[in-house]
Amino acid sequence: MASSFLSRAALSSNTTAISFSFSSSISSPLPWSSSRSYTSFPANSRRRIPVIQSKIREIFMPALSSTMTEGKIVSWVKSEGDVLSKGESVVVVESDKADMDVETFYDGILAAIVVGEGETAPVGAPIGLLAETEEEVAEAKAKAASKSASAPLTPAAAVSPSPPPPSSSPAPAISQPSPPPPMAASDGPRKTVATPQAKKLAKQHKVDIGSITGTGPFGRITPADVEAAAGIAPSKPAVSNVASETASVAAAAPTKATAAPSNLPPPVPGSTVVPFTTMQAAVSKNMVESLSVPTFRVGYPVSTDALDALYEKVKPKGVTMTALLAKAAAMALAQHPVVNASCKDGKSFTYNSNINIAVAVAINGGLITPVLQDADKLDLYLLSQKWKELVEKARSKQLQPNEYNSGTFTLSNLGMFGVDRFDAILPPGQGAIMAVGASKPTVVTDADGFFSVKSKMLVNVTADHRIVYGADLAAFLQTFAKIVENPESLTL
Repeated sequence: MASSFLSRAALSSNTTAISFSFSSSISSPLPWSSSRSYTSFPANSRRRIPVIQSKIREIFMPALSSTMTEGKIVSWVKSEGDVLSKGESVVVVESDKADMDVETFYDGILAAIVVGEGETAPVGAPIGLLAETEEEVAEAKAKAASKSASAPLTPAAAVSPSPPPPSSSPAPAISQPSPPPPMAASDGPRKTVATPQAKKLAKQHKVDIGSITGTGPFGRITPADVEAAAGIAPSKPAVSNVASETASVAAAAPTKATAAPSNLPPPVPGSTVVPFTTMQAAVSKNMVESLSVPTFRVGYPVSTDALDALYEKVKPKGVTMTALLAKAAAMALAQHPVVNASCKDGKSFTYNSNINIAVAVAINGGLITPVLQDADKLDLYLLSQKWKELVEKARSKQLQPNEYNSGTFTLSNLGMFGVDRFDAILPPGQGAIMAVGASKPTVVTDADGFFSVKSKMLVNVTADHRIVYGADLAAFLQTFAKIVENPESLTL
């Protein structure tokens, strides 16, 4: 940044136009002629002195992935009062899959932290304030204080008003609090969030859902809100749902929540309620979404004697069994592209040009699927090295979005735990997922009736029946079995 402090001698010796650039608020130079320093213009000068106004900028919660709706502050790298430079890491945010550093786009001073460590905020909500000058720090702190002072009012308003007379309907009594959720306060437009049943009722009764104020958690519109807007009495299930949603927000008033009728079973004495982490919530959402896809499953036994022998040879070179299986699956998918396809809208499907194998990995507090991109094109040793790097980043929660959400086919291996067979749930947006069990000695007979013992593993594949049919999956598994039983091609 060009310095704005110039000596008086330098200015007085030059009467030509001089350009100053102020990176804080003026993007283009302001030329003018002067024989004095710009800080001491004559009182009777007719020139218009430019007024430079600095800004207090808000640091927003970023969208770190396409599925992220809110983020959790893991830690603030900088403290209030620290001077920041453009591109510097300021805060670590936990998304639904990873922890990522968030950088500042401006120079300035971190004047105030709005969302503290361990707290969550919706995408786009302000989490901190950035001042450009020392004089603005106090103003920014006052602005942050006003935000935090108004934040507790909303949850309190959801439980503090006295109940209405018995003659009033339940819906108006619940829909009294109108302020927006504390975390969602922002100057831009808000996204309308409603339950599926509320959207269905709004369409059925021809009610503009955008004009309804939600009373559920974080301003979610419930069926009772829609029925109240339509002027009809809420049904019993709707009242039960609203009561349960109000209970999640108004934890300070358990008496009201438990007094309302509920279809949930009573809690077991001595039990502990543990809320989902951000990652667990994302997994839960994906699993529920998978229920809308018609799937079927096909199992296939595969002999692994040759694969086990190859593994013993390449293991000292850093090759893992996961890399061997991923490479074999990728090579089979190259011959059966329909199994690598995906259907997202229910009206068409897409043949993916890349074969990206996502492999399920259990980490502390959740599950993630790092992606081996272009697994069919990488040699076995490079694939193994890439896999080790992905696992390390996954366990330290440092994966980038394209490293966990770009899979076209998923591999889940529980063989190392001794599991001989299991079914896997199809991830949304993919055509198939392979579940691999343990390789175990099995007695088999040949065409002449002689007995022998061979190692076999059972492979189960779950597929989207809208695009993959039984014959497609059977042919793919036959190809996969041939590659595993004759694994020399894996090292080429």
